[in-house]
Amino acid sequence: MNEDYPRPLLRRAHWQDLCGQWDFATGDDSPYLRSIQVPYPPESKLSGIDDQSPQSVVRYRRTVNLDREPLPGERVLLHFGAVDYRADVWVNDVHIGAHEGGHTPFTLDITSALAGHDEHVIVVRAEDPLDDGTQPRGKQDWREHPHGVWYHRTTGIWQPVWLESVPALHVRRLQWTPDVVRGSVTAEVELSHAPADGARVRVVLSHEGRVLADQTALAQGQRHRWDVAIEAARHQLDQRLLLWSPDQPTLLDARVEVIEGDRVVDSVTSYVGLRSVGVRDGRFLLNGQPTFLRLVLAQNYWAESRLAAPSPAALRREVELIKELGFNGVRVHQKVEDPRFLAWCDRLGLVVWDEMPSAYEYSSRMVERLTREWLEVVERDRSHPCVVTWVPFNESWGVWHATESAQQRHATTALYHLTHALDGTRPVISNDGWEHTESDIWGLHDYAPTAESLRARYADREAVERVFGNRPPARRTALLGDPVRRGQPLMLSEIGGLSLRPPEGEEWHGYAAVESVAEFTKLFQDMVDAMLDSPEIAGFCWTQLTDTDQETNGLLTADREPKLPIDVVRAILARPARSTPAEAIDAARREARRTTR
Repeated sequence: MNEDYPRPLLRRAHWQDLCGQWDFATGDDSPYLRSIQVPYPPESKLSGIDDQSPQSVVRYRRTVNLDREPLPGERVLLHFGAVDYRADVWVNDVHIGAHEGGHTPFTLDITSALAGHDEHVIVVRAEDPLDDGTQPRGKQDWREHPHGVWYHRTTGIWQPVWLESVPALHVRRLQWTPDVVRGSVTAEVELSHAPADGARVRVVLSHEGRVLADQTALAQGQRHRWDVAIEAARHQLDQRLLLWSPDQPTLLDARVEVIEGDRVVDSVTSYVGLRSVGVRDGRFLLNGQPTFLRLVLAQNYWAESRLAAPSPAALRREVELIKELGFNGVRVHQKVEDPRFLAWCDRLGLVVWDEMPSAYEYSSRMVERLTREWLEVVERDRSHPCVVTWVPFNESWGVWHATESAQQRHATTALYHLTHALDGTRPVISNDGWEHTESDIWGLHDYAPTAESLRARYADREAVERVFGNRPPARRTALLGDPVRRGQPLMLSEIGGLSLRPPEGEEWHGYAAVESVAEFTKLFQDMVDAMLDSPEIAGFCWTQLTDTDQETNGLLTADREPKLPIDVVRAILARPARSTPAEAIDAARREARRTTR
């Protein structure tokens, strides 16, 4: 996998990277007197600016020479991975377009602005007001300095910028939906425009060089959707070898061609993960089998680069660290992570809870903004096999009065149903943490300071019903109204939050402080054991992976150094969960194989 390529699910052979040095200015009137390293935000050290003062407007400028001239009829597309928050773009003094939403990609066709120029000047204006509470911002602080569990801001460009020359008729969007039961994959291909009669779209799926499917469909119209049968996946033994899971992250290579006459006019590559997810009888199902989720909460901030990863390799290393620690999944918290991170989760085997960054001031404008951006998140990420759960709201952030306000409850319920309307293949959590209206997983946040408290609270079904009734954690009602109970699994989607006590006078935030690595290890083991021993809990999410700004409750430091020995953490997490008997059987089989070698 090319670590640098910014769009792993729709790849072309040729692209031009525009990351690197750009001219930079703040406000609308100041001259370009400084340089910035894109895609790092100006608040970060790696940007070369390293200015944490609030800037509501920033501007970028770069002169570009195309690395090859477009062929006759080709279009030149300018791609942005993410610009926080509202972006306007000019090319050669022509306003090309705008985009609102700080976490999602957008593409502009700049072909018409290129004529008559040997060099091309690209200007980006990004507007990111500090005090707009209706703007989805996640963990970015709205105060001048970080406080509580909120961090330094990320303004402007923070994901890759690149150019791409494409034929006039080309693949614009590509989506995959696996169907394990039928042994097929639904391909959704959107073209740049409706082609002339006789054009065709071809899909080829293969694994390790073996062609599994090769189908061609007549391209009637701009959008196409059809089922691609995978013959090998219809036989149970072969299917088992092709299924994607964290233990066996098998991916099928995909190639999509657009054909006019006898000529391939566009060809893109992608990949597919054949797997199913669901919930039933209080358990989370992966490929139809109960699977206990051992998640870690990841802020995915870096001290030197903020929301942006310091390098493409850092995205891969983040996934590797989570796997090495022994977790089988990650809840990316209040951030829409770079698609290359999701691609490494696909390839290395890690399930992901995909979460929308929150806004904090409820209004119709907030609902409109958050919904529009959430639609783009689901569109961008729904073909990644690693993504197994959608989370549009967290802890009633932005819907602070959901217990009293029917309007705010309608907001969380509406996003639950809208997400299912877009993607009917994954569980959706309306409001993770508490105050659920409709959810497919009851995710509760419980920062109990002792393992004994956790054991008592989730000891059996009767104890859990008390939690859902009048004894919820955090003194927040678990369920609002009377949601239908249809076998949703219970997961503690935030627990732990342990910090090694810092030196006297040093700022820190955590949910409990310990004095030594030995005490940290014991409390971590006791809390994890309490989760694994409960017959009612189907998974948990440990807070958190890394220290982040003043929030010092990571298993790793901000520099990604382990506080506890990695092999110790892994051994603690590896013990079979009582709620998932198959884990004990699998562990016994592994031990039997080990002892007979």
